[in-house]
Amino acid sequence: MKFGTLYSYWGNEWSCDYFETAKKIAGLGFDIMEVGAGHLISMSDDELANLKALSKDLGLTLTSNIGPAKDKDVAAVDEATRNAGIQYLSDIMKAMDKLDSRTLVGVQYTYWPNDFTDMDKPAIWARGVESVKKLGKVAEQYNIEMCLEVVNRFETHIMNTVDEANQFCDEVDNKNVIILLDTFHMNIEEDNIPAAIRRAGSRLGELHVGEGNRKLPGEGSLPWAEIGKALRDINFNKGIVMEPFMLMGGQVGKDIKVWRDLSEGASVEEMNEKIAASLKFLRKNFLGEV
Repeated sequence: MKFGTLYSYWGNEWSCDYFETAKKIAGLGFDIMEVGAGHLISMSDDELANLKALSKDLGLTLTSNIGPAKDKDVAAVDEATRNAGIQYLSDIMKAMDKLDSRTLVGVQYTYWPNDFTDMDKPAIWARGVESVKKLGKVAEQYNIEMCLEVVNRFETHIMNTVDEANQFCDEVDNKNVIILLDTFHMNIEEDNIPAAIRRAGSRLGELHVGEGNRKLPGEGSLPWAEIGKALRDINFNKGIVMEPFMLMGGQVGKDIKVWRDLSEGASVEEMNEKIAASLKFLRKNFLGEV
């Protein structure tokens, strides 16, 4: 298993200086930096090449995270919108190839966050499957794993459980289209988190980790030792990526619904100490390290 964190931990906007953030993440002992996939298509080839070179120097793997907006919904009723979404995600994968980022995670089967104005789930599902089939071929071309994120009922009504994710992947039927599970979302939707991980099995391409209130792993009550055991049971050897959201305000606070300071007034240095302690906690529970 490799351990990482989303780039946005230290801020409340969906932006950062990736070069400085990469140095910080590597310095804290992480293996992975998860970037905002939508940012990649606005970066020049030189910027992508420089970030790729820096990540190699730092020993960091780069994964990419996307939650497409409604005008890029690959499951929309409107064909033009679906095509725009397919083109958008295809352009992202083309940029990822230049960056040598081989894992794309997120709600790639519809849009995020959902506003629930269209409740015809079977029709949305079917259109999503057809679009993801096309995207799977693009993923094959660039040797990218598309990890479809299972999220809770308050963010979408399309894919809320690992069983739904398995069904969706069965219908897409492409080895490059697999699953992302997230402990925050599983804590809401699954009867048993370790059992859900076992049902994902070899299809699990990445695991997002955070407590039930989006704090850092180890600061709450989720069954981390049991989660680690489930990961070892399925011989999981891919990315464990923290997705903590501690700071209120900004677009992140609005999108994630952070209405109070979960960092408890922590300084930047204290934020660093918190995430480093959480990384040590995860390694101990998932790998048996002391």
